[in-house]
Amino acid sequence: MVQKKVGVTGFGMGGALAIAGSIRFPPSFDAIVSFHGAPPRQDDPSYASAPVQAHFGELDDFVGFSDVKTAKELEENFKESEYPYEVHIYPGKGHAFMDSMILPDEDDAEVQLAWSRFKEWMTRYLYSDMIAVKL
Repeated sequence: MVQKKVGVTGFGMGGALAIAGSIRFPPSFDAIVSFHGAPPRQDDPSYASAPVQAHFGELDDFVGFSDVKTAKELEENFKESEYPYEVHIYPGKGHAFMDSMILPDEDDAEVQLAWSRFKEWMTRYLYSDMIAVKL
């Protein structure tokens, strides 16, 4: 029997909850991708129980949640985790820049780059038997 793997992605609060879920309920997921959201400070990212990839816009001004300073703090904390991590900051992008993925502006190079990184991450950690949950 093939064991199924679970990947979780979220946007904004969903992204923050995906990371927080791997901290509070280990081992619950096999791969996580967060767009525009970091968990609350009481959830120490070094305790993440799965590989985490996170995406932030350089111009995001949601202080303490998804601004550049928060993204860099998140990345610093991941260094203490035993799991792989990536934190990407996209120049010239604000909060929720991935929303353009479903709008007519789909050809945006940064959105396409983030989307390709997402697909590569989930493929790497989940293989072909993926069950994905969007929060």
